[in-house]
Amino acid sequence: MRTHRFLRLAVLGLTLAYTAPTMAQSFEGLDLAGQSKKKKKGSSAKKKTSSKRGKGKAAPAEDTADTSSDTTASPEVAPTPPAVNPATPPMTATPAATSAPVKPAQPAQSGGGLGLDLTGDNDKPPAPTMTFDAVDVSGKTADRQRLDAAISLFKADEYEKAAMASHELLGDAKLQGLHTEARYVLAKSLYRMGLYHSSLGEFSKILAAGPSTKFFKTSLEWLFFISRKTQNETVILDEIARYANYEFPEKFRNEFRYLLARYHFVRGRALDQVGQTENADKSFEEVKRLALSIPRTDTFYPRAKYLEGLAFFRNGTRNKDAASKRGNTDVLASVEAMKEVVRLTRPMAGRTGEQAKLDKSLRELAFMQLARTHYGMQQNRFSIFYLNKVERGNTQWLEALFESSWANYRIGQYEQALGNLITLSSPFFREEYFPEALILKAVIYYENCRYRESNLILQDFERTYLPVHDELDSLVKKNMDASEYYTVLADVQKKNKDGLEKNGTDVLLERILRLALTDQDLKKTNDSILELEGEMDLFANKGDTFKYSELTKQLLEGLKVQRTSLISKAGIMAKGKLETELGALKLLLANGLRIKFETTTKEKEFLEEQLKAGGRTAIVKKYKYSVAVADDQLYWPYEGEYWRDELGTYQYTMTKGCIERDTANRNIQSAGAM
Repeated sequence: MRTHRFLRLAVLGLTLAYTAPTMAQSFEGLDLAGQSKKKKKGSSAKKKTSSKRGKGKAAPAEDTADTSSDTTASPEVAPTPPAVNPATPPMTATPAATSAPVKPAQPAQSGGGLGLDLTGDNDKPPAPTMTFDAVDVSGKTADRQRLDAAISLFKADEYEKAAMASHELLGDAKLQGLHTEARYVLAKSLYRMGLYHSSLGEFSKILAAGPSTKFFKTSLEWLFFISRKTQNETVILDEIARYANYEFPEKFRNEFRYLLARYHFVRGRALDQVGQTENADKSFEEVKRLALSIPRTDTFYPRAKYLEGLAFFRNGTRNKDAASKRGNTDVLASVEAMKEVVRLTRPMAGRTGEQAKLDKSLRELAFMQLARTHYGMQQNRFSIFYLNKVERGNTQWLEALFESSWANYRIGQYEQALGNLITLSSPFFREEYFPEALILKAVIYYENCRYRESNLILQDFERTYLPVHDELDSLVKKNMDASEYYTVLADVQKKNKDGLEKNGTDVLLERILRLALTDQDLKKTNDSILELEGEMDLFANKGDTFKYSELTKQLLEGLKVQRTSLISKAGIMAKGKLETELGALKLLLANGLRIKFETTTKEKEFLEEQLKAGGRTAIVKKYKYSVAVADDQLYWPYEGEYWRDELGTYQYTMTKGCIERDTANRNIQSAGAM
């Protein structure tokens, strides 16, 4: 019995010893119940593990992070088998029945017992750190995402939302590092919305931070875009001049040189007006230097050449003597510069649109300047030749007719001079300001001994312009602030715009307004003010969210500051122009009185001679004249009617006078034949 019990215990111990490895493998989740020491046919090969297996050390686990997301693993690749206990023979695992890969087993260490590692995890090496070197997430903070959202809105043409989102970022002091880019997005959004002056204000803030600031160079480029959209480019001339020492992008370099030349030209003329001749000389020299730096093939070269010609003309006309002007090198250089402008702006087939319009306007200005230069040198026929080049109905046409009248008067072509004056006095141009035209007309009649007509013309001149003189004198003597002078003119503009009824004083002020706006610099500044006011009105057309936002409030305040500054500048110009015109009108009235005195004296002498001769002396004689016209013209008698298609073609025939002349219709010799 004792032996039998011993045998039972021995069998039980052997059974437990034999089944221990199987329990260990089953703990790892693999069913190895039917496994044999030989590989089954068709079983997959296991991956090769480290060949070195020290006692008590397991093979390192594989990093499976790259494949953990794979949901369609190939069925021919078996999962990595767990480390095998060195106490047991190697076995070959069969693939799991499920499609999901089996999690690799933790490596087992030899430590006796049933093959389980019960020593804890303290001796295990740390798991390798996972890195993502190819993915940059350093700037993708919540704040950065807000800025990216604003940029996305801009790209989606949601400019109002982009502007407000950018402005919200600017209001957070903690986001100082993103402010420059946010302001850049804001400035571009405002530009796209047509708020050009507001956009300029934001770009100016970026530029003020210095060239090391991000978006500095691109903000410089946007200045040129804005200059093309605003009516008065001088609004940004100060900004461009402020950064003259920085290198501009190549594609804008010549435009920058032209705008800088224009800045120095305007500055030089202003310095001349206040008597700072030496500083003005430096500015005009800079104009010439910048004009020379622009290639002849560039589109801005003709405009820069025109400024260069004006700079030469200014230097050459300090001497008032006509003979000295004809030999002055600066005057001759001015003439050549203007001729070059005329050649470069000749109409060509390839030029259309805005460029053709600019060239046409510049060509007219060059013709006018050539005519004035020759008139100053008493080369009157040359002057008439260039004035006749100005096309009928264009911007400079009325001015060309008026100046041509004086040149025709100088060479005795009274009929053509009076014909031009008929056009200027037509109802179509009743609101234009040419007070000197009546003086010229009176002088022509005076020189032809038509004293009664001359006196009647002078009376008409006094009746028209003496009230204007008195109103001008009253305005200047008030010694108002500069802005108040502009306010007076602005009120007249508003009444004209709204079609309100005007009293006698308003009519006079309207004449003064037109008089003041003959100054081109004042006119451009006035246009800028009206443009600013128009931009302020644009906010009312925006969506309610934008219209009532804090951004709109700040932008409107900025526009009001700009408007106040421009009004002050325009007021100074207006006051200076009104003072100048008051002086000119005083001189014209004085000349009118002088002519009236001379006319009265001559008329008295004429009557005395008539009495002495018993009424038989005829001082005023009939002129010979002809109504023949060129083959391409048609003679039509003038009967007091004005037809638009006849304007500029009138020729007044002097039928009588006291000047010895063969005919009253002498042809004007062409300047090209001289």
